[in-house]
Amino acid sequence: MTSKLADYIEAGKALDADEREIAALALQQVDETEQAEIDAAWAETIDRRLDELKSGTVTPVSGRETIAIARARSAARRK
Repeated sequence: MTSKLADYIEAGKALDADEREIAALALQQVDETEQAEIDAAWAETIDRRLDELKSGTVTPVSGRETIAIARARSAARRK
C-alpha cells in the first residue's frame, strides 16, 4: 500500500457513516467508457449463452438443482 493510499484510508476513517457510504458509492462508479465496455462484454456473454442453450450445447439446470449442486460441492470441500 502506498503512503498516499494509507493517507486516504486514514482520512476516510474520520468521515461519519453517511459520508463513508457516499464515498464508497462514488468509488464503485465507473466512467461511461468503462460502463460501455462492461455492457458490451455482458451482451456478448448473454448472446453466447443463449446460443449454447438454443443449439443444445449446454443443458439448462433448474435453480433448485443448481443450489443442490453448489451445496454438495461446498460440503465436500469442508471435509
